[in-house]
Amino acid sequence: MSVNEALAARRTCRSFTREPLGGGVLDRLLDRARRTPTAGNCQGVEFLVLEGPDEVAAFWDTSLPSEKRSGFPWPGLLLAPAIVIPFGLPEVYLERYGEEDKVASGLGADAADWPVPYWLTDAAFVAMALQLLVVEENLGCCFFGLFGNEGVVRRRFDVPESARSPGALAIGHPDHEHLRPSTSASRPRRPTASVVHNGRW
Repeated sequence: MSVNEALAARRTCRSFTREPLGGGVLDRLLDRARRTPTAGNCQGVEFLVLEGPDEVAAFWDTSLPSEKRSGFPWPGLLLAPAIVIPFGLPEVYLERYGEEDKVASGLGADAADWPVPYWLTDAAFVAMALQLLVVEENLGCCFFGLFGNEGVVRRRFDVPESARSPGALAIGHPDHEHLRPSTSASRPRRPTASVVHNGRW
């Protein structure tokens, strides 16, 4: 499958079967996904991988407690057999950009000095690559924000306090009988001509 084909085939999956992923699937996907571009070759993105009923249930108990589930519109999302959360580690980037070949950038002293936090950019690159790799494996995934739950997720799973994530990915086998698009999916794609500004905006 080409990158073009994977992009064309990619759809957000919000309903999964309980079928577990095959042995080694996540390891293989993550090894490929981590080969995305990384600022200064920092390689400062690490993964929290939650796989199997107990670990996934612990994630949802932390981020979506049972008392908040009655109105949750995507119950099939909770059945995904794996949750992967890429975290960027700011301290890795600060250290790297304090080295001799990067110090002139002025970015090594403090995370607040970074107009664009590359640790989040790199983690987002990894998240996008992982989605395309999931398509290539004929699996489904849903990328979703942690929003106000990032802190409680970090504490529950012993993630370093400094780590930051653009969001989480639920990965598994799509439940085709119960798949239904979100209301956002009905929005038409903007024409290329309306988003590409040649020469000037």
